Amino acid sequence: MEKRVRSRLRLLAVNLWVFCILAEAVALFVYYTDSGELYYTSRRAYELPAAAVPEGRLTSEALHPYFGPTHKPGAPFDVPAALRAPQAPSPGLRTNNFGFVSPHDYPFSPVRPDRFIVGLFGGSVGTWFCAVGAERLVADLKQDPFFRDKELIPLCFSHEGYKQPQQLLVLTYFLEIGQPFDLVVNIDGFNDVALPPINDRSGLDISMPSAGHLVGLFNLINQATLTPDKLESLATIQHLRTRLTGQAARAQRAPLAIVHVVFDRLYRRTVDQYARELGRFNDLPSNPARNSLIQVTGRVRARDEATLLSDMATQWATASLMMNDLLSARGIPYVHVLQPNQYFTKRTFNSDEARVALSGKSPYGAFAAKGYPALVTASAALPAKERFFSAVDVFDRVPEPVYMDDCCHYTRTGNFVLADFIAKAVLASAGPWSESR
Repeated sequence: MEKRVRSRLRLLAVNLWVFCILAEAVALFVYYTDSGELYYTSRRAYELPAAAVPEGRLTSEALHPYFGPTHKPGAPFDVPAALRAPQAPSPGLRTNNFGFVSPHDYPFSPVRPDRFIVGLFGGSVGTWFCAVGAERLVADLKQDPFFRDKELIPLCFSHEGYKQPQQLLVLTYFLEIGQPFDLVVNIDGFNDVALPPINDRSGLDISMPSAGHLVGLFNLINQATLTPDKLESLATIQHLRTRLTGQAARAQRAPLAIVHVVFDRLYRRTVDQYARELGRFNDLPSNPARNSLIQVTGRVRARDEATLLSDMATQWATASLMMNDLLSARGIPYVHVLQPNQYFTKRTFNSDEARVALSGKSPYGAFAAKGYPALVTASAALPAKERFFSAVDVFDRVPEPVYMDDCCHYTRTGNFVLADFIAKAVLASAGPWSESR
């Protein structure tokens, strides 16, 4: 009897062992199908919806009286392993005294004449570029004799959801308080067409900060506008954010492919739930604005789709020209880059990248596809008035994956390609570097 039990246990152990090996083999195949890489030598990047919320706080975000939504000082900003150099540890980034992702508090002034300060403005693409692409931009610029012996210091003034005129307002504020710049680069366009229609649908003017980033903070501050449905939705959003952070961390730390695939699928399902809940929250009506202690400008006029497209493109171009005027008056070069996106492109996507970048569940894709032609039209007059460069086709012939999600954000390769493009744009335009040749 005892021998029979031992025999059955051995058979069970062998079967379990074989099952685990087969399951790992299937998971390796699934991962390779998804990414084109071997699991043990690569790690997938995960775009988290927000920075981790410190214990005891409802949110790590704040409301700045001039900029709109911002991060609280000291909030952690994690760079996924797939966006770092191979085997590189997390850079341990945090937000500075103004809530921007930077190791320097602002205003930051150089203490040596050989320092060259580059201000980086934009939305979330700009924020990720500060963390991933700025180092490549610095390396590219230092190939030029003018920059070779200078200490280039990139300073980040980008924030998720920012669109014009927020970049203009941020620049104006920091110029006024004495922040010096030697060069300003503004990477924008996507938020300027993807977010205004949501504002318009929510009853806010398109010139206001993003409703998706603004309304939640307003509702937290103004309990009079926070309806029971919105309160329930906010709680769900916060719960899903926490779940996404945990699932992404477990997927990236998983020692076995099968464990990674399980948490990766859970992460994808939660991302879908999170996107749907954000959409539901944006569509839920608040209590009347007259109950709010904070005044937000409603629609200044009714707009059909054609008028909306025209107005947001005009606003984008006008704000950029005003940035250029402010900087030109101070002798500071300004480079404006229209960022690429997957919804307005001639790029050929392979099936793996398409599965990540073109899921069809993004709330922004349709607006970007309609809005970018309006930006292209509005930008036709910009090169004669500012250093404007369109990067919409910069990824068209790049064989590696360049998009890391179905919004607009780039892989490490994508950030590097954009950095190379910006460096060439800077060096090709007029500036002190060209005068020294």
